[in-house]
Amino acid sequence: MARRKKSTTKSTTAKTTTKAASTATAATMSTAPKTVLTTAAKAAAAATTPTPGVVAAAKPVIAAPMMKKKDLMDRVVERSGMKKKDVKPAVEAALAVIGEALAAGEEMNIQPLGKIMVNREKDRPNGKVIICKVRQPKPPLAAQPSPVVDAAE
Repeated sequence: MARRKKSTTKSTTAKTTTKAASTATAATMSTAPKTVLTTAAKAAAAATTPTPGVVAAAKPVIAAPMMKKKDLMDRVVERSGMKKKDVKPAVEAALAVIGEALAAGEEMNIQPLGKIMVNREKDRPNGKVIICKVRQPKPPLAAQPSPVVDAAE
């Protein structure tokens, strides 16, 4: 019974091939996750990209006509029932005081007008621009009969 011995050249070649394969596998493994992450990142970015669609046009804000000092006085006369010659000095004095307070940067709480706060001021060659924030309280809800009161009657 003769047994054949394995040749050393085969095992040396096999070892060399194994080393080369393991080196190639290690190199592929180190770069493979980066490629997979990059591909996954691109897929995630593509999934989160919004789809284009039709956007409705914004409705333009239409401002009411500008109220002038004469219009204000006419409304005050109508609401108070006083004569125009008596109302004019009071309205002009009130407007002057409000204008001076705004120019000084004061906060005002004038009800029912609301709370007036100066946000920014900018000097211009022809005057001063004052940006204000006016916070008005919500109007009270109309008194509605309570269903509990109706049931009790």
